[in-house]
Amino acid sequence: MQSQNLSRFKGNGWKNFITIVRAVIMGFLVSTVGIVVWSFLLLKIPPPWSVPPMIFFLWAYWKFFNGSWGWKNTAASRFIYFRRGKINAQTWKWGLTGAASFVLFVQASFVVTFRIQAFPESAFTGEYKMLENMPWLAAWIMLIMSSVVAGICEETGFRGYLQVPLERKWGPAPAIAITSLIFTLIHLSKSWAHPIVPHIFFASVLLGMLAYRTGSLIPGIIGHSLLDILDYSIWWTHLTGGFKQRTIFETGIDLHFILWILLLLLGLGLFFRSMAVLKKKKRVMETTKHTR
Repeated sequence: MQSQNLSRFKGNGWKNFITIVRAVIMGFLVSTVGIVVWSFLLLKIPPPWSVPPMIFFLWAYWKFFNGSWGWKNTAASRFIYFRRGKINAQTWKWGLTGAASFVLFVQASFVVTFRIQAFPESAFTGEYKMLENMPWLAAWIMLIMSSVVAGICEETGFRGYLQVPLERKWGPAPAIAITSLIFTLIHLSKSWAHPIVPHIFFASVLLGMLAYRTGSLIPGIIGHSLLDILDYSIWWTHLTGGFKQRTIFETGIDLHFILWILLLLLGLGLFFRSMAVLKKKKRVMETTKHTR
């Protein structure tokens, strides 16, 4: 089936282009609407008082894009694009394990990268000075809210409304690759993105796999939100002190560097272990379903 999907993908150039453009536009709009509303609230309502209306908006956003609210003629499509199907306890277990190992791997990849090359602190922290000028508690409230907004809206837009229609037409591999390319290109507007372009792309691939294997956006939303909380507090601001380690070319290969290499490998190994278990369980369920 996967080879047939890939053959169809290669053989229908113009139709493929139209399908991709539609999915990209839909995914971009779905992800952007939440970010735009949050940005507007930040401009109009002093933090942290902008948080309660954003929580209400996210609740309405969730209801609409998962197909619970809104036009009945599009409810079924929104249900599918949101990956709203029920998942069992084992899928939750391995999905959340995958989400946690995803966070571990990406954070470890940042540490290892910036032990090999100098950390460009000004590029990473330049866009988030507002948080550092707030009272400590208010800064953390805003940081967590911003992370949750990104987790919900980007996973819904990219791993849902962009990736799902491509999956249904060509299968997971082209869908995840195209989604990850678009996800990476959109993040290039951020000053911190350029030193970590491969990290962004590979993180998107992992999130795409997580969504596909679990059949749900929720593990990815949890992982994405946790990742952004760490990114905001460690890399994009100095709220936890920032990253102060020097490169191994200054210090030599030390215990800190070795430990983070091991954590990187642990995170990656545990993630793919989770995906393998989910793949096996999905295959067993499909086989059982067909034999009934």
